[in-house]
Amino acid sequence: MHVLLAPDGFTGTLTAKQAAAALAEGWRRGAPHDRITQVPLSDGGPGFVDALADNLGGEVVATVVEDPLGRPVPATVLVVERAGRRTAYVESAQACGLHLLAQDERDPTRTSTFGVGQLLAAALDVAPHRIVVGLGGSGTNDAGAGLLAALGAGPRARLGRGGLPLEVAEPADLAGLGAVADRLRDVDLVVAADVDSPLLGLHGTSAVFAAEKGASEEDAQRLENALGHFAAVVGRVRPPATDLLTGAPIRPERQPGAGAAGGLGYALLLVGGRPASGVEAVLDAVGFDDLVASADLVVTGEGSFDWRSLRGTVVVGVAEAAARVGVPAIVVAGRALVGRREAMSIGLSGVYAVAERPEQVAASFADPAGTLVARAERVARTWSPAAG
Repeated sequence: MHVLLAPDGFTGTLTAKQAAAALAEGWRRGAPHDRITQVPLSDGGPGFVDALADNLGGEVVATVVEDPLGRPVPATVLVVERAGRRTAYVESAQACGLHLLAQDERDPTRTSTFGVGQLLAAALDVAPHRIVVGLGGSGTNDAGAGLLAALGAGPRARLGRGGLPLEVAEPADLAGLGAVADRLRDVDLVVAADVDSPLLGLHGTSAVFAAEKGASEEDAQRLENALGHFAAVVGRVRPPATDLLTGAPIRPERQPGAGAAGGLGYALLLVGGRPASGVEAVLDAVGFDDLVASADLVVTGEGSFDWRSLRGTVVVGVAEAAARVGVPAIVVAGRALVGRREAMSIGLSGVYAVAERPEQVAASFADPAGTLVARAERVARTWSPAAG
């Protein structure tokens, strides 16, 4: 049997590549006669560039940018040439990721995406035809104002100090916004987001994601107000385009993906970006449909298989790709908090947790690779005819 192992990273414990290796080791123990192919994946968040580099090759260009608190941090741009066209892949989490912050540093009222702007500038330096920016896993909630400051839209002192200072933003703070858009006009800018949330509202970035980045309920409400004010100022500086069919204004803050990475998607849409699913961008780039068609079973995975896993994630993308060609897909996760009915609704044939009981959670964090190997071994014996 040919088994395709295509996990995302297990957040906080294993990268996608490490997870794929652990799944492979366990599977070989349980079903040593099976043929295994490893394809680490990403939804646009942490591991985006590594997953693409592992599958596409290309040149990795090293640089140094600032983290969410302004400290230097290493980052990379992946440059891939195909048919005379150069694509630069950028992973925003390398500059604004939550993993870059200690627990007591997590405060989205003051963390900034300035470093992502620096990373985008580094991508522009390689003269690409296309730039794909992976969004996800951020520790920021600044509507991408920091990124805009780094590219020259306005002063860092006004735009690059986090989300909360945006509550006093003024049109003069965005005097260079048009110039930034002009700078990117000839580049196909793809916004590969891990979520399709808008910037504002009950389903927006502050309401849904600010708490996990360290915001209190009061902070989240103030951030919502600050980002709303910022979007209104942007609308005065750069009035929205008009929908030719309806005559209504096209408001970027309401677009799917605008709320990704704390509103970083919004800033990229402002300067000409076009939205895309992060996981679909990765699956397309690695030729995943062809890989699935040659497999007998697909195994995906992530740290926590929960309600958020049911929309726009690696697990969903893998399950849908497998369903299109009639190949069964299963997920092996650190924890499984979604029922069988919900799992079947996205095309999964099985869900397996490393930590099946609450008392097993500590062990899974203490030895994430070892416990994943052990679980994969048991799953292999269940699914592989060779194991019988």
